[in-house]
Amino acid sequence: MKFVSFRRYGEGSEARAGAWLPMGIIDLQAAAALVFEDLPHNWSLMSMLQHEADGFGIDAAIQIVSAVVDLLGGGGDGIEWDDPDAINSMLSLGGETVIYPPDSVRLLAPIPQPPTIRDFYAFEQHVREIRAQHGRDVPNSWYDMPVFYFGNPTTVVGPDTDLVMPRTSQLDYELEIAAVIGRPCRDIEPDEAEYYIAGLMIMNDWSARDIQASEMSVGLGPAKGKDFATSFGPAMITLDEIEDKALGDGRYDLAMVVRVNGEERGRGSFADIYYTLGELIAHASRDVTLLPGEIIGSGTVGTGCLLETTHGKGPWLEVGDVVELEIERIGILRNTIVERD
Repeated sequence: MKFVSFRRYGEGSEARAGAWLPMGIIDLQAAAALVFEDLPHNWSLMSMLQHEADGFGIDAAIQIVSAVVDLLGGGGDGIEWDDPDAINSMLSLGGETVIYPPDSVRLLAPIPQPPTIRDFYAFEQHVREIRAQHGRDVPNSWYDMPVFYFGNPTTVVGPDTDLVMPRTSQLDYELEIAAVIGRPCRDIEPDEAEYYIAGLMIMNDWSARDIQASEMSVGLGPAKGKDFATSFGPAMITLDEIEDKALGDGRYDLAMVVRVNGEERGRGSFADIYYTLGELIAHASRDVTLLPGEIIGSGTVGTGCLLETTHGKGPWLEVGDVVELEIERIGILRNTIVERD
């Protein structure tokens, strides 16, 4: 299933959870009455994850989607948006709009404000190239355990949202994949991790390279060089959506591409990750309880940032640039860089 967070235009600022099908986005809040008489929460993705143990999580959302498709004759995948009013009238849920064309709502980051963001450094090609720029080999300790830093959960940016240019002369993107924790877990083993993954998203770990280099020269960071924004979206897909892409070792063969102003700037595969998501989550859960909605970032795929592909020399991103990150099966995460007020 592909889940999104969205706001309905002109109807307040409430973030709602939706299921994105070929026929459109199903508003889970509006359609919940098809399955449940009384609900303990509004249907945001975060509240779904928090109520998974109570039976009102992703499995319940899938029941709602099935009920909508059944009402439409079981042929939801073949329905076209030539007459959305007619489709919604077939559902007869008190006049509420149940299914929206994707371009009629504003998509948000799937988890608009996660409890935490842990971003790892798990693609060997990227690590090797960045280290080589400074005449260094990959340290042995990198192969001993995965390492991460904490991002800022209050500066999350959604898809098709403007990114205000931070105070930097070296703005860069980073193409990553992120896992969303779906159930509490602590001290788990790598082969148990998939049970605790609610889904996957595209992640853009925006970076101010000049600031990052200065602060890390002190021996701490990254911090302010990445403090200003992290983009996620456009959707969160559950792992069953990519079962046919599984390689059997915890990795998935998903193409990852970055474009700037329509021009391809980098390409890799999720299959190239050195540490699997299971290994990353197992390490993150050591002596710590991970909670629903927490995010685990993969780190940058090889050729997934300008620091790597331009050998640290730029040119860097500028106001007006449109950055598109695409991961197979998940979609495209797009942001435009705009001037500060």
